[in-house]
Amino acid sequence: MGTPDFAVATLDAICKAGHEVAAVVTTPDKPSGRGLKLTPSAVKVYATENNLRVLQPEKLKAEPFVEQLREINADVFVVVAFRMLPEVVFTMPRCGTFNVHASLLPNYRGAAPIHHAVMNGETKTGVTTFFLDKQIDTGDIIDAIEVPIRPDETTGELYDELMAKGAELAVKTLASIADGTVTTHPQPAIPADQLKPAPKIFKEDTLIDWTLSSQQIFNKIRGLAPYPGACTHIQTKDGREEIIKIFEAQIISSESTHLEPGTITIQSSKTFTISTSNGAILVKNIQFPGKSRLDIELFLRGFHPDNYFLKVY
Repeated sequence: MGTPDFAVATLDAICKAGHEVAAVVTTPDKPSGRGLKLTPSAVKVYATENNLRVLQPEKLKAEPFVEQLREINADVFVVVAFRMLPEVVFTMPRCGTFNVHASLLPNYRGAAPIHHAVMNGETKTGVTTFFLDKQIDTGDIIDAIEVPIRPDETTGELYDELMAKGAELAVKTLASIADGTVTTHPQPAIPADQLKPAPKIFKEDTLIDWTLSSQQIFNKIRGLAPYPGACTHIQTKDGREEIIKIFEAQIISSESTHLEPGTITIQSSKTFTISTSNGAILVKNIQFPGKSRLDIELFLRGFHPDNYFLKVY
């Protein structure tokens, strides 16, 4: 049960390990692009190409879907980047239902564990397999793999690494279930106010606060790269407001600066820096609404600073 390419890696590994995949469950096709053409999920594309049975329920509690699962009579359900399952579904297989989650639980429970780990400046993360229970990402842990996070690593780069590690861990977990050696342990008890959550990221969460430190802003930019991208407002002299996205940056100073946070400095039409609470960020590429993402030197060739207040917020 899964939707994006992160789940495809696990499905592919399970197939190549020789397990019988009785069916694949994914989301219904969704309209996308300018023509709003119905587009299948990455998991459906893989399943179709490999002649696997595909189920695409609108509602996971719907009796026709539940009955289909009963008829399939699978030994175990494997869940990767999917929706929250109702109890009638996750309790159905005789060997249980386990999830592959891209964090070291109990921290970063939720929909965006990779983004939040990078944005928070973590130095390590990992993948965890655990049996599902009634609450989101709280079930007993089966196994885990720890993965370091480089100081300049983006979410996109870490995503690829965790995708491969998750597939590896899923196959290992399936093997232990199949031979009866699987063991579990409860998730470590951490006070609620000390847990680090990983909720879904909304548009307002992508906005950069330039009064924060250079390190915090740098972490946010790399944590939101390549998607959805960190955003900031820039205002034109005629009063119009535009939102620009920054996908790559560099800390050029962590020392105190006299410039107000958010002040833009352009030098020799080659460098574009924005001041922070304790220094500045060198912007390495940028994107205006409706435009292509550009390296900063190419962008500056066509940028006319006289048209803008040289300040972001």
